Formats: sequence, structure tokens, C-alpha cells
Amino acid sequence: MKEHDALKFAVLATDVAVFTIRDNELLVRLISVDRPPYFIHSKGLPGGLLTPEENAEEAARRHVMTKAHIDPAKLYFEQLYTFSEVDRDPRGRVVAVVYAAYVPWERLSPDEQANSTATWWEPVASAKKLAYDHDDVLRLARERLGTRARYTTLIAKLMPKEFTLTELEAAYECVLRAELDKRNFRKKIEKLGVVKETSRMRNGGRFRPARLYQFVAKEVKEVAML
Repeated sequence: MKEHDALKFAVLATDVAVFTIRDNELLVRLISVDRPPYFIHSKGLPGGLLTPEENAEEAARRHVMTKAHIDPAKLYFEQLYTFSEVDRDPRGRVVAVVYAAYVPWERLSPDEQANSTATWWEPVASAKKLAYDHDDVLRLARERLGTRARYTTLIAKLMPKEFTLTELEAAYECVLRAELDKRNFRKKIEKLGVVKETSRMRNGGRFRPARLYQFVAKEVKEVAML
């Protein structure tokens, strides 16, 4: 078969694993998938085919908007991997460029935070038996998040604009699925200089007021965080 003939039978798609953290739990955005006869009342990651006029990231953003009902301008996108197994979609030959996207829970609107029958937030730990090869996609996205959280400031894309060091530590424990030593964690973060104190404090609750911090740089930096 000639190369130009093969192009008639393969199509390009994109899928997106959208992550956020709520109440110290890592969540992913899922959508309802009904594609008889293969997937009936199933669930999966938002995604779909590219149009001839758009690149992979543009398509990813469009599908996040139209299927996950989240404003893509609020998300931080990173290209993850290209999934090209021949049988990944039982309906035909589909190659998917996969993205991971991150958003602080506080940045989402009430509608974007809400769940519906069409799309909802689900704990990553229980997001299983997904349509297509989305179990593999989500597993890789989850592993990549943990790895990149260790050697970059990617965690900033899941944090609110201001946070306490306790909240930052809790976010790391959620992402890494590991308990951190409080004293060592704070020493390391302060030594790296990736966050800065603000003049504001968080009051209320059973504990004494806590200092609020911000990340120094808006862009993701490569640095050995942990």
C-alpha cells in the first residue's frame, strides 16, 4: 500500500486528561461515552477528531470546551504522548495526540465545578474501566504528573494564586501519593526560592493564622523540588 493510500484509512484525534485538586484529592474530568455497539453508557476522557483547519492543541482545547464544558483558557496544557496502537479504537484506525491539562479548583466557575450526566469530576483513584484505551492514557498522565511535580514547578498549575505552606504540602502528598516530612519539606521549599511570602494571612478555623505564599514565576520551571 502506498503512503497516500494509507492516509485514507487513518484519522488523527486528540484526548485530554484534565486534572484539578479538591479537598486534597486529585480529580480528573470525565465525559459520558455512548458509541454503540462498542461503548454503551461508558465514560472516558474528553477528546475527538481534528478538523483540517486546526492543530492538535487547538483541537484539544475545542473538545475541552464543547465536551468537558470547561473554558480552555483557564487550563495549562502539556503534550503527553501519541497513542497509535492499531486496535485502540474498535471503530477504525485512529491515532491520538494526548494532552494533560491542569487547573486550580478555585479558578473554575460554579458551572465548571459542577457534575452532570454528560461530564463530571471523578477521583483519579476510581476512574477505571474507561472507553477506548483511556485507562492507559490516564495512567500515563497520572505518572507523568507525579514525575514532573518532583523536578519542575508544575504543581503551581494546580494551586490557587495564594496558599499556605501546609496547603502546598498537602497538594504534593496528593500528587505523589506519599506522606512528606513537614520540617524537611518547608526547608527545601524555602531554600529553593520558588515561592515568596505575601503580606496576607489566612485566618479562621481551629488553628492560628497562617502566612500566605505565591509562586515566584508564572511559567513552569525545571528545578528539583523534592
